[in-house]
Amino acid sequence: MTLALRQPFAPMEALSVDEIPAGQDWQYEPKWDGFRCLVFRDGDKVALQSKSGQSLTRYFPEIVAAAAALKPKQFVLDGEIVVPRGRVFSFDDLLQRIHPAASRVQRLAQETPAVLIVFDLLVDADGEALTKEVLPDRRAHLQAFAKKHLRGQRSIRLSPATTKLADAKKWLTQVGGTLDGIIAKRRDMPYESGNRRGMQKIKNYRSADCVVGGFRYNEGAKTVGSLLLGLYDGEGLLNHVGFTSSLKREEKKALTVKLEKLIAPPGFTGDKPGGPSRWSTKRSSEWQPLKPKIVVEVCYDHFSGGRFRHGTRLMRWRPDKAPEQCTMDQVLQKKADLMKLLK
Repeated sequence: MTLALRQPFAPMEALSVDEIPAGQDWQYEPKWDGFRCLVFRDGDKVALQSKSGQSLTRYFPEIVAAAAALKPKQFVLDGEIVVPRGRVFSFDDLLQRIHPAASRVQRLAQETPAVLIVFDLLVDADGEALTKEVLPDRRAHLQAFAKKHLRGQRSIRLSPATTKLADAKKWLTQVGGTLDGIIAKRRDMPYESGNRRGMQKIKNYRSADCVVGGFRYNEGAKTVGSLLLGLYDGEGLLNHVGFTSSLKREEKKALTVKLEKLIAPPGFTGDKPGGPSRWSTKRSSEWQPLKPKIVVEVCYDHFSGGRFRHGTRLMRWRPDKAPEQCTMDQVLQKKADLMKLLK
């Protein structure tokens, strides 16, 4: 048999926007925090493809086995691979799966099994390509596929979808910061392979007050390039949790002078910048420790593994805030069950 779609196939991508679009032309879905994945089933063969066209097949044997166990012999699903950890999803556990040792992958597949959350059907169980059909028709095919073939299947789950903006906002209220955001898709368009015309993403941003425990100079210059952020844990230790580099150019010279007056070790009394990791570089260990005197409020999209996943955006200085008030409690995941959103 030959599938109607060939690999590598570019998945539909999303344009980042600040607000959820409104109107009858839109369908809304949760934005899951994982790896985008296309699942190709062709007879006895199952292949997992990443957004960039690379193979994910060897890293998620439990997803391969689940797809191979489905009754249809041909289909292509579009979805997101996540790793549940308690009531939320762990991106750190997900990253651990991309490992060269097959024995480690097999062990983690047992210890931290992944789940594929599907939100589109590109080739149906009859082998027909659906990419030229508009979203409501594809969604109807996907729901019928899920009802017939995914019932009782724990490793492959159907993502919810709604045309009501109030329902999408309710997801954010229901699970708060544990949800990565909202995806909005045009209902009047076919599957837009490889472009962002038909889909938008709205990140679920939050803010936190952090102590500036250190800074790095701009490379090749004696002006501040980034602020190193810290939060106090339950034992009173200041742990490095991330950085912000969204500093105004015209303010950097004066800010550098201010920071240099506060240089004093240790800066961070708990976890420090430049610790051992696969991303460590020579420059990541070059930083200036500061007395814990300055507090800033930063905007972030995700916190996991004791760190802000990405760089944060500086919102404002907080001279009114005592450094010791900047604790981990601000960013800890509240009680919420993401799995309840799945069908």
